[in-house]
Amino acid sequence: MKNSIFIPEHLSTADWGVFAFVLLITLGAVVYGNLRQRKIETAGGDERLLDLLLMGRRLTLPLFTGTLVATWYGGIFSVTQYAYEDGLYSWVTQGAFWYVAYLIFAFFLVRRIRETEARTMPHLLEKMFGPLSGKLGAWLNLFNVLPVVYVISLGLFLQLLFGGSLWVCMLIGTVGVLTYSTVGGLRSVVFSDMIQFGVMCSAVLLVIVFSMKNFGGLGWLHASTSVPASHWNPFQGHYSMGTTFVWGLVALGTLVDPNFYQRCLAAKDVRTAQKGILLATLIWVGFDFCTTFGAIYARAALPDIDSKTAYLTYAVQLLPVGVRGFFLAGILATILSTLDSYLFLSGTVVAYDLAPKKWKGSVGFHHLGTIGIALLAVAIAYFFYDEEDTMLVDIWKFFGGFSTACLLFPLLMGYMLPGRLSDRNFVVSCVGGGLAMSVFYVMKWAWDLGDFWEGYEPFYFGLAGTIPGLLFVRK
Repeated sequence: MKNSIFIPEHLSTADWGVFAFVLLITLGAVVYGNLRQRKIETAGGDERLLDLLLMGRRLTLPLFTGTLVATWYGGIFSVTQYAYEDGLYSWVTQGAFWYVAYLIFAFFLVRRIRETEARTMPHLLEKMFGPLSGKLGAWLNLFNVLPVVYVISLGLFLQLLFGGSLWVCMLIGTVGVLTYSTVGGLRSVVFSDMIQFGVMCSAVLLVIVFSMKNFGGLGWLHASTSVPASHWNPFQGHYSMGTTFVWGLVALGTLVDPNFYQRCLAAKDVRTAQKGILLATLIWVGFDFCTTFGAIYARAALPDIDSKTAYLTYAVQLLPVGVRGFFLAGILATILSTLDSYLFLSGTVVAYDLAPKKWKGSVGFHHLGTIGIALLAVAIAYFFYDEEDTMLVDIWKFFGGFSTACLLFPLLMGYMLPGRLSDRNFVVSCVGGGLAMSVFYVMKWAWDLGDFWEGYEPFYFGLAGTIPGLLFVRK
């Protein structure tokens, strides 16, 4: 296999045809969702808003499971990059820790969340603690759903497929997603997710099937001199336990993730949400197996390639005509299914949770918020992403970690001790976490002390910063 290829040269007419066909089906699902949404347009404002944000709380088990799985895997380039670089360690940090968080959410939080009858996560915080908590939670949610990693992933994909500069590909791709994520409400997002769910799962499975057929199974991988022995150690020595454990805490960000809340609030009942999360977890286990070992196969076959795009380059050379086009459609579906959900959710936060009262719930304001967040994500990616040095998972950890560190302890305490925390408790606690984490980043940037900062994770400082507000502020 070649370490550097121009992907379009490997695509036949059949590949392009399959690729285009999958995109057309996805577009058809969006159009169908938009048509269904228009039937609600004549309904009253409250019913129409509920349908826009939560599909009228009518998500069935298949729809719930499919959209949850699809929404959670847009960072496929970051996950496969991690697996290419570190092997099974990536499965621990990007898989096993998260499965535990999913089960905690299903068994301990779903019922409490549905009992609030909230429409968004910030709305839930307002009901639990007070109006200031709701507003602060909205800003933290907005930070959490900034889809920077997914904008970069989409840009990388388009750059590999069509060439050009990365930032232009990011901009064009994001604008394309905006054209369909701003119509039809959650219904269009869910229907397109169902198509993308089927394609993305099939695509990563095909890579494993053809890898085993062409090269062999685990025995061949173990024998490969291109795969370091450390790749088979789930807890690698060159990562500190503090760095490893922080991924477990980041995974607990699932407990405060607005996408999980939105899907649970949209499910038709508690049992649907619980069963859906359990089914989704089983599917995620299989998906993680395919991406992890697919990336290790890529390491064995292409040991000297750019780790960010190694999995894609490997698969394009591995798969036969037609299947190759389907795989590329699957990779695109993986990215789009998350990016469109994050953009839609960001518009929801702006239009429902942060908008002035006279514009609250406005469809136009929702569209405006979605467009604004999309452009902001492209700008952040353009100014701060370094193609040579940046690991995509580090961006992921920064944005997800910041929001999680601020919200995790206060929200969990609110669930465990209902009515004990005041609006002021919650706000002071979250602000304390944000300040502690920000101070750490500023100190690390201002004081270049070599390896001194190694092993110190800002996430821990953020969590610690939330504790005084929970202990010492009273009603």
